[in-house]
Amino acid sequence: MSIQLTPETLRKALMIAAAGVAAVVLGLVILVAVAVQGLPDYKQLADYRPPVTTRVHAGDGSLIAEFATEHRVFVPIQEIPDHVKQAFISAEDKSFYSHSGLDYAGLARATLTNIASIFTGDRMQGASTITQQVAKNMLLTSDRTIMRKIKEAFLAQRIERALDKERILELYLNQIFLGRQSYGVGAAALNYFDKPLDRLTLAESAYLGALPKGPNNYDPVSKNDRAVERRNWVLTRMVDNKFITQEEADAAAAEKLVAVNRLSEDKYVASAHFVEQVRREVIARLGEKQLKEGGLSIRSTLDTRLQLAAAQSLRKGLEQYDRRHGWRGPVARVSADGNPGDALRNVAAPPRLTGWSKAVVTQATGNQVRIALADGAQRQLANEDVTWAAAGARNKKERALTPGAAIYVQCPAAGRCSLKQVPQVEGSLVAMNPHTGRVLALIGGYDFRLGDFSRVTDAQRQPGSSFKPIVYAASLDPCSAENQRGCGLTPATLIDDAPFAVAAGDGTVWAPDNYNRDSFLGPTTMRVGLERSLNTMTARLVYEMGPERVFDYAARLGVYDPSKRNLAVFSLGLGVGETTPLRLTTAYAMFVNGGRRIDPIYIDRIQDRDGVSLRRQDQRECAGCNAPWNGQAAPQIADVREQVIDPITAYQVVSMSQGVVERGTATVIKTVGKTLGGKTGTTNDYKDAWFVGFSPDLVVGVWVGFDQPRSLGEGESGGRIAAPIFRDFMAEALKRETDTPFRMPAGVRLVRVDARTGQVPSAETVDTIIEAFRPGSEPTEMYASSPLIIGRGEMGFPGAENGPSLSPTTTTAGPRQDDGLGGLY
Repeated sequence: MSIQLTPETLRKALMIAAAGVAAVVLGLVILVAVAVQGLPDYKQLADYRPPVTTRVHAGDGSLIAEFATEHRVFVPIQEIPDHVKQAFISAEDKSFYSHSGLDYAGLARATLTNIASIFTGDRMQGASTITQQVAKNMLLTSDRTIMRKIKEAFLAQRIERALDKERILELYLNQIFLGRQSYGVGAAALNYFDKPLDRLTLAESAYLGALPKGPNNYDPVSKNDRAVERRNWVLTRMVDNKFITQEEADAAAAEKLVAVNRLSEDKYVASAHFVEQVRREVIARLGEKQLKEGGLSIRSTLDTRLQLAAAQSLRKGLEQYDRRHGWRGPVARVSADGNPGDALRNVAAPPRLTGWSKAVVTQATGNQVRIALADGAQRQLANEDVTWAAAGARNKKERALTPGAAIYVQCPAAGRCSLKQVPQVEGSLVAMNPHTGRVLALIGGYDFRLGDFSRVTDAQRQPGSSFKPIVYAASLDPCSAENQRGCGLTPATLIDDAPFAVAAGDGTVWAPDNYNRDSFLGPTTMRVGLERSLNTMTARLVYEMGPERVFDYAARLGVYDPSKRNLAVFSLGLGVGETTPLRLTTAYAMFVNGGRRIDPIYIDRIQDRDGVSLRRQDQRECAGCNAPWNGQAAPQIADVREQVIDPITAYQVVSMSQGVVERGTATVIKTVGKTLGGKTGTTNDYKDAWFVGFSPDLVVGVWVGFDQPRSLGEGESGGRIAAPIFRDFMAEALKRETDTPFRMPAGVRLVRVDARTGQVPSAETVDTIIEAFRPGSEPTEMYASSPLIIGRGEMGFPGAENGPSLSPTTTTAGPRQDDGLGGLY
């Protein structure tokens, strides 16, 4: 059946078509009107201040960390090299400088190509100009809708009328996402190549220009071939646009594409706990938004050389302790057949900074154990490690090194590999400048990946005998009208080292032992008591002074909060009150600096993105510091630190602590060959091992123990575990330093005395020592035959005619309190 085409039919058809066209046009008009009505204000682009990365630098200026929601380093357009700009223009919008926001020719080309792609299945092409991308990235969403494209087109044209081309390109190059958490070309240059923009090669610039279409598709590590192909395509486009010559393109295309993992270097890994402390402090002061978006420049106190030395020393000490306590078995069980890389893929990576590798046991016969590394290399375990593992696996088959055992090893370039295991024991190390409080190194645990808990700042542990210098400081200070007991003593004062017991107030008797339980020296100088860490002498002294006085000194030095007066008990002197390694190390710093108060400092200065200082640690005024130099003397800056203990007292404690290293419980440290002092600490049942020590300009605290307190093992004292860690760290820290003596305050009298009696040497003297005295307290001939002995009752205390004293006592009733009552060694 045919339809008769009449004028009337044609008229109706044209009317219907016209109505349809009108409807479409009306729909488009309404759609455009709605889109235009809801356009965001493009004028905000004139004051573009995007979120910018906050960067943390060490004291020497080297970068140690970054914080950001969008990693961005804003770079003004005039600072962006031409090759970088040309690479992006060639790849994204070759007509950028000639169009008015929309590239109509490009749009037509893309439309025709996309129609063909419907039938061929090829990827659709976009036609957005750089200006349109600015509109989308900064003012719109990324929704793939017609409404968004219409808004994008209108905004692009408005932006072109409001801003010049250079400003639009600046916005684009600083806003676009380029992978690896990089927003903008400045951050991308750093995160891919660890270079500022002005040091990029042509090949590297072209690679960045290849990324906007999909950074994950052109990853330089996992998809290197595709990335090189895309980079070379950009180079070809740059030639077509006459930005570079063919010769330059060929030379750039011949370069290998090698990216770096910028924040994976040892100094970044080692600094993790310190950086976490900085993060907490900045958030507490300025808020998280300012930290992650404010583009702050934070100059920290960290010394990267000392930080790395601290990490290595602590790990070495923990691993040595762990090895003494046996092999605990493989990390996992995997297939010993096939590709070792595939077998080990899901095995946890070894700790960073160790140089360890994953391996699988492929053959085990007698004392011969063969292994395969993840890269397929075949190696063999050292015989002593096989023997060590066999001892740990005795009667425990699950620990045996049988085929399929996944293990950690450390392999030299040639020779046999060493078997390794991650320690269960934990530890911490903090180093600071004793004069300023600037924290130079902080290691809060074996591996930050195992948790951000910092055992320097957060762990509350008993200090044991490392608390004793505070007890002696309290007794060395001069007497006052309010204080007439246990004061004004000297390092040469004799204190009776004999069995001691006192009612604990709860029906029990507290009777502390020395480390060598049944060995007592009788009347012994205070110096020797500290050097040998004699518990009964310390307990007797606390009894004579009263625990309240000891607590007051500990609170004054910041070891305990003043509110915790419940700690003022007799056992306090042996370190039963919990504190943090940071607090105790800070207290020791005040001995070294002459008794001046300091507080730990992590940040020297914070500046905002515009260079304005938001916080400066040193707020002291310095008249004349900025004056032109005309040969005048350097300006004097006032010392405003509070004097918390007498400077002579502080020096006497330092002098006695030096004896701990030279003759006492920490002689293992003497091999450093520098002027050092300090004190070991071991709590009951060997639950905590400490060493806190110092040089004239560096104070260091080391703690070792289990997070859930349990015994470290018989004999695992502070002198055996913690002191060697301190030794190894100080050997590295001080290797460039000239040795100097400890600073002596004015008024100290240095007198040679009998090392055993503390009195003026006589014909019976065997050994002498130079001792530090407060003026008027040094021994004279008159008292040489009648020394003061605390605890024997021969004499009262200076300034107290009838001061109390104790006679040697043994425990006759009640259980002896050992557990949790303080230091051993």
